[in-house]
Amino acid sequence: MRTSRFYVPLPLSCGDEITLPSNKSHYLGNVLRAELGASLILFNGDGGEYIATITRIEKKSITAAVLDFNANNNQSSLQLELAIGISRGDKMDIVIQKSTELGVTAITPLFTERTTVKLNRERLERRLNHWYEIAVSACEQCQRNILPKLNYPTTLQDWISKSNAEQRFVLHHRDQNNLDQVRQIPSSISLLVGPEGGLSIEEIALAENHRFLPLTLGPRVLRTETAPLVALTILQHQWGDLR
Repeated sequence: MRTSRFYVPLPLSCGDEITLPSNKSHYLGNVLRAELGASLILFNGDGGEYIATITRIEKKSITAAVLDFNANNNQSSLQLELAIGISRGDKMDIVIQKSTELGVTAITPLFTERTTVKLNRERLERRLNHWYEIAVSACEQCQRNILPKLNYPTTLQDWISKSNAEQRFVLHHRDQNNLDQVRQIPSSISLLVGPEGGLSIEEIALAENHRFLPLTLGPRVLRTETAPLVALTILQHQWGDLR
């Protein structure tokens, strides 16, 4: 059995013995059929990960002893925020999952002119919790030990007015600009992407008025779940940890 990684929102310290959250206990005991003495890797988002071993298995809970600490976070040195128009179906799920794997620091879902998803407060809270769990699962899989910050959904206008990244890009497939226009290596980047149908001309102009550079990814028009992942990969290759 390979060593499983789990996010546990609990204080962790070497020498502790902890009872894992019910969902993790259920998965270990009923899906993976874990046995006493099996090794685990646990992280709580505060940085680093802990080596643990299962010491007790009960019907509805599993207890583990925390043995050792590894300070590596697999975190990109590039502070990279993705702000993206909320999309229909599972498109946002894909973007949340894959952008987490690609090392994004923060994700901000946006309501834009062409956002067709209608969410009242209750549904919005459920959707936000759902996206959070997707980011957690992605961190467990890709060996990140610090979760990306998932910001509360807001309007494009409100987000743009508060954006303070050193370098800012807005995807614009009708433009011809690429990363050659950036002369200095940025320490932080904000990437703005529209929903299905993209951003309106007025929204792109608003972004440009707030020092966002238009960025094109080539001659083909990419889908809303493809474009941000291509852009994030390029940015991480250019200035992050995919070089």
